[in-house]
Amino acid sequence: MPRKARIDAPGALHHIICRGIERKRIFRDNKDRNNFVERLGNILLHTGTHCYAWS
Repeated sequence: MPRKARIDAPGALHHIICRGIERKRIFRDNKDRNNFVERLGNILLHTGTHCYAWS
């Protein structure tokens, strides 16, 4: 049975996880990680989305 659709309403908060298969690393090195963070920042600015936490 498929899961229920996500609630996508103005102001709704979403918990997003970036994790590799079998919890393997998703970045090769700091350059790769910095590239991801830079691209994420650009997307956040372009879409007016907020990122409240990062770990």
